[in-house]
Amino acid sequence: MLGDRQRTREEIARVVDEHRDRIVATWVRTQESTLASAAAVDGDELREEAEVIVSCLYEGLAGATPLDQVVTRFPPLRNAVIDLSHRWARLGVSAAAIAGAVFVLKDTCVGVLTEEISDLELRLDAVELTHRLLDGAGLLTFQTYVDSREEIIQRQNRQLLETSTPVVRLWRKVLAVPLIGTLDSGRAQIVMESLLQAIQENEAAVAIIDITGVPTVDTAVAQHLMQTVAATRLMGADCILSGIRPQIAQLIARLGIDLSEIVTRSSLADALTMAMRMVDEVWPAEEKPGESTLSNVS
Repeated sequence: MLGDRQRTREEIARVVDEHRDRIVATWVRTQESTLASAAAVDGDELREEAEVIVSCLYEGLAGATPLDQVVTRFPPLRNAVIDLSHRWARLGVSAAAIAGAVFVLKDTCVGVLTEEISDLELRLDAVELTHRLLDGAGLLTFQTYVDSREEIIQRQNRQLLETSTPVVRLWRKVLAVPLIGTLDSGRAQIVMESLLQAIQENEAAVAIIDITGVPTVDTAVAQHLMQTVAATRLMGADCILSGIRPQIAQLIARLGIDLSEIVTRSSLADALTMAMRMVDEVWPAEEKPGESTLSNVS
């Protein structure tokens, strides 16, 4: 049985090698006529990619990699399939179309095998093995597409979080982070990283975290705020929490959240007044009030 399978593998490799130009030409012609985004996929690059994949397919079949792992464990073929998926995805080709292109390659190979292998039993075995092999390649393109989209979404989400949590320089040695919306774990981490970096770059002495735009404060949000305050203190800066509205104060008291170690103020203006006083007590005024500017440092 193992010998029969090896013989079938060798026969597939032979046919692919001898008819690779025909396979490539048929596959490229089919893609140019059926690919919905054909205008975006350059014909020369399409042919080059087809030649690489067919060559890698032959090398994988002619090598020692187990047949059921040629796509997943033979690096040249795996990388060729992944590269095609990445490039087409960037050009706007859908996941279904990319996987479909690989399935067209499978059908092309099967058609050539059917014509070139005269032994009926050997032909059937070759067709079956080719289906299994290139079905795996089609699934790999789909998984690659999904992983790529997920990576893009995560990167865009992080960029959005960074732009939605700016660190603002309000006064000499005074920074502020105006928070708007829900503060979850991911966003809290971005806030902390951005604030600590800004403290170091600006040699800040006081950081104001303004939660006027945060709709509600629960135990999780309070925990995030306290962690940020603790990290700020480790950087040698004091921290003021502003924007404590009556509803928020009542909710914090009802939940039994202890913010006694955090300096709080009801408004950003009150917090800034206090921060300026704290700075002036330690560092005498180095600039006149009219000389200060607001700047985004994130």
